[in-house]
Amino acid sequence: MVYRQGKRWHGKGFSLIFCPNELGYNRIGISIHRKLKGAVKRNRIKRIVRESFRLERSLYPQCADIVFAVRPDFSLKSPAEIASSVAKLGT
Repeated sequence: MVYRQGKRWHGKGFSLIFCPNELGYNRIGISIHRKLKGAVKRNRIKRIVRESFRLERSLYPQCADIVFAVRPDFSLKSPAEIASSVAKLGT
């Protein structure tokens, strides 16, 4: 449902796709392109994205189901870098 009906914000190396929900809180899913080789690398990106979401929930759309889609040119290395990139998208 999120992919079909969601609104999209495109950043450098990633996209946020979100659709409002009626739960009263955010949910996040992380999608990483298979062209990013190596399970260790993909899992590290997932950990960094989850940590960014945990620390900076206010930057993400409120009361929404969110898919954080990572593309092969993704280059952010820390939760702070991800948070600043997401903040630029929301403005």
